[in-house]
Amino acid sequence: MEQATYRDLMHRLSEVGAVKKGLARNLPPALPAGSAGVLGLLSQHGEMTISELTDLLAVDISVTSRHVSYLADQGWLERSPNPADGRSRLLCLTASGRDLLAGFSDHITELLSERLSDWSDDEVHELIRLMAKLHDSLVCPAHTLTHVRS
Repeated sequence: MEQATYRDLMHRLSEVGAVKKGLARNLPPALPAGSAGVLGLLSQHGEMTISELTDLLAVDISVTSRHVSYLADQGWLERSPNPADGRSRLLCLTASGRDLLAGFSDHITELLSERLSDWSDDEVHELIRLMAKLHDSLVCPAHTLTHVRS
């Protein structure tokens, strides 16, 4: 494939941030987008340590810690002792966190349904498949991206 094609892909990928920002505008005012992502991951994967959450978020642990502290202060997440490792804590959603997540998840789902109403089911499924494939290609250790200095 030509390099120009990959450049076009790079530019299109930069637009994903704008899509995420547009969706984030529909979150409850008290819920930052990053914190919403933490809730979503805990809902999807179940309880986990902050290290596991940091790996899933692919951010610095300090960023994860800020989100976890904020969500715990709001009563949407709780930290409990980890029976497998006394030095760490397990994170899980509270009932209030699950309710909040369900509410905005339903709202975002309705928004996507409305905005993508002119897409066929096959197109939506293909986008899901390709996004998962892109994630696996770029995030998996076997395909590590390297920083090129010029």
